[in-house]
Parts: sequence; C-alpha cells; structure tokens
Amino acid sequence: MNEVDKSLLSKISGLEAVPPGAYNLRVNGSSAGRADSENVSIRPKDDGTGLDIHVRPGTRDKLHIPVIVSQAGLVDVVQNDFFIGEGADVSIVAGCGIHNDSHAQMRHDGLHIFHIDRNARVFYEEKHYGEGLGSGENVLNPVTDIFMEAGAYMEMETVQIEGVDSTRRITRAVLGEGATLIVREKLMTHDSQTAETAFEVDLNGDDSSANVISRSVAKDRSSQIFLSRINGNSRCMGHSECDAIIMDNASVKAIPEITANHGEASLIHEAAIGKIAGEQLIKLMTLGLSQEEAESQIVNGFLK
Repeated sequence: MNEVDKSLLSKISGLEAVPPGAYNLRVNGSSAGRADSENVSIRPKDDGTGLDIHVRPGTRDKLHIPVIVSQAGLVDVVQNDFFIGEGADVSIVAGCGIHNDSHAQMRHDGLHIFHIDRNARVFYEEKHYGEGLGSGENVLNPVTDIFMEAGAYMEMETVQIEGVDSTRRITRAVLGEGATLIVREKLMTHDSQTAETAFEVDLNGDDSSANVISRSVAKDRSSQIFLSRINGNSRCMGHSECDAIIMDNASVKAIPEITANHGEASLIHEAAIGKIAGEQLIKLMTLGLSQEEAESQIVNGFLK
C-alpha cells in the first residue's frame, strides 16, 4: 500500500499495521493481504466475486475486512458471505474508504450476507469515508442481508460522516425465535450530496426484537431519505427512530413504516426533523464560541 492507502485504512478501521487474527484487505478490487485465525477461515469465492467467511461454533474472535478504492474510475463490486457458528461471539470491523483525485466517478458496491446460527453474537462496525481533490463523485452503496436463527444477537453500527457524494444504504433482516437486532446509523451530508437509507426487518420468531436508530445531519444543499419498515409477524417487539438536524437549504424525508401481522406484535416508530435550537447556540456563544464553532460542537455531540 502507498501512503494514501495507509491513511484511508486508518480512517475507516483504526489500523496502522497488519492486524492480529483473521483479516482480508481489499485494495482496488483485489486482495492485498489475507490471513486466517485458528477458528476463522476466509476463502475467495470460486467465481472471484468476493469471500466466504466461516466462524466456527463457540469462537471468540475479531476480524477485519476493510476496503480501499484509490484507482481512478474504478467500480468495485463485491459480495461477502459470513457464516457464524452456533454460540460464537465475534466482532467484525469493515468499512470502505475512497480517495479520488480524478474527474471520473469512483464507486464501491458491497453486499454482505450474514448467516447467524443459534445463540451466536455479532458486533459489526462499518465506516464509510471519501476524500480527494478531483471533481469525480465518490459513491458507496452498501447492502447488508441478515438471517438470524433462534437466540442470535447482532449489533450493527454504521457511520458516514464525510466525503461521500452519493450513497444508497440498504439493510434487510429476518429474525427467528428470540433473536435480537440493534442497528445504529450516523450520517452527515453536505454540499449537494445525496443519501438514501432503507431498513426492512421481518420479526418472524416469537420473542424476537429489533431496534433501528438513525441520527443524521443534512447541511448546505444536500438531501436525505430515511425509510424504515418493520414487519411484526409474531409475538415480538420492534422500534424505529429517525432523528435528524436540518441546516441551510438541505432537505430530509423520513418514512417510518410498521406493520403488525400478529395480535401480540408490539411496534413503535418515531421520527423528528428540526433545526438546531437557538438557545443551544446562544449558550455556547456566550462561552466565547463563534456561531460556526457552536454549530460544529452541537453537531459533533449529536452524532457522537
């Protein structure tokens, strides 16, 4: 990797060197390094479209699968399948960074499919970031499909704060009996950037639960669309929350949808869009901050 790639890697994954344990580093459409651990195997698919990642039952481990795109005009498409064994407890650090100094669009379309066995636990972290001096667009389109068996637990944190001109973020999940899914999204757009987020969760098993939380900030002329659909098909609990700050001439649309197909489905949705409260700005400005500095402090705290 060159210095640009190393800097991107640090921003999206916190890595400064090759991590211990299992990892795969994808740079400009190809693997730039890969390793297994005792209980985690990472294998390229036969057709070259991505990876099959197998975690043995009962494993306690952490793995890294970051992606870097820095080749002008590259459209990178990948599918990774995760097979998490029964009773495993794993942390997965993913994410994609794009560096674009060209006039051409650069894009990464990533499909991650999780097959989570009974009573397994997964913490999944995904960061997206763009940079560069070129006029070409940085485009990221992540898709996550999640299939959870009885008693499985997944916590998913996604962050996109800077440099992505266009994104369409799709997460779909099917939960079995007693399964739990928690999703936390943090998103900021500026200039004329566009972002669309879509969640769809099917609560099929009794005592399954889902909590989907999105916090976003839209600045300048940017636009955002948030769609959350939770289907209660059993005795279950579901909660969807969209909380957005709108600034300048931006636009935000929130479309929360809940459907109860069972008499004991308990579903709640919340959506709030508003500007920064004037009293918050005044309070910080009386402490010596400029209006711009005060707004920055409020936004940073909101997305923390």
